[in-house]
Amino acid sequence: MATVVLSFPDDVSLATAVAKRLGARIGRLAWRHFPDGESLVAIDEDIAGADVVLFASLDAPDGKALPLWFAAHTARELGARRVGLVAPYLAYMRQDARFHAGEAISANAFARFLEQCIDWLVTVDPHLHRIERLEAVFRIPAICVAAAPCLAQWIRCEVERPVLIGPDSESAQGVADVARKANAPYQVLEKTRHGDHEVEVSLPDAGSLRGHTPVLLDDIASTGRTLVAALTHLRPLQLPPAVCVVIHALFVGDALESLRNAGAGKIVSTDSVSHSSNAIGLAVPIANGINACLAEATDRHR
Repeated sequence: MATVVLSFPDDVSLATAVAKRLGARIGRLAWRHFPDGESLVAIDEDIAGADVVLFASLDAPDGKALPLWFAAHTARELGARRVGLVAPYLAYMRQDARFHAGEAISANAFARFLEQCIDWLVTVDPHLHRIERLEAVFRIPAICVAAAPCLAQWIRCEVERPVLIGPDSESAQGVADVARKANAPYQVLEKTRHGDHEVEVSLPDAGSLRGHTPVLLDDIASTGRTLVAALTHLRPLQLPPAVCVVIHALFVGDALESLRNAGAGKIVSTDSVSHSSNAIGLAVPIANGINACLAEATDRHR
């Protein structure tokens, strides 16, 4: 059965690499924007009977979600056998509870929205705090791809005597996993948030850091304030310039400049979100995740 990958414009590079790994065909997905704010998607490809893989990283999701729904609906109308979504970055997972009266639980609502148009989902390290597994949010087959092996390989090859540092307690499990795979020591800082933009971070044990290159690891860098706070507290220790490694590089506003001003020597990210900092490829694990989803979907229909 043929597999056709249809990519949103920002994701063509990663989608092409994944398609090559799958032995799949890259199809043509056109997307036009009109002056009144509406958009039109068009699939210029024969997809009848094919497994269609929509490839769209969902940073800036409000502008992508509806065109994504249109693309999936159109793929079904054109005879696709199944329609899956690869969203290397999956938005709205952080709003997984009602923190104040009347707030939407966006994680659940967004999952219901996507389930209307896709048969399966592959994503990379979604930001799940109070949710143990992605399957607790989605009612369709959903696979989380782990970036840790790719991060660890890059750190082993590119950083001399690394010590991994998690910027807050929420990062402890992920940092420990990458450190173990990279055969490197690690520490986790304590973070206290004061509103949406102010972050206070505790100092690590300075003695254990000496002689090492600090590698700050974070899953999502949006404003970058958490990493900036950690860099600020590392500065008095007179260590080598820190390396910031990010899975999902959102970097809104002046985030990148703020990190450099705070003393980051190098800032790298995976290619889950297209950005100039991309240095760590995820094509191999994403392709493996797609194969697993397609196999599961086939088994379910036997």
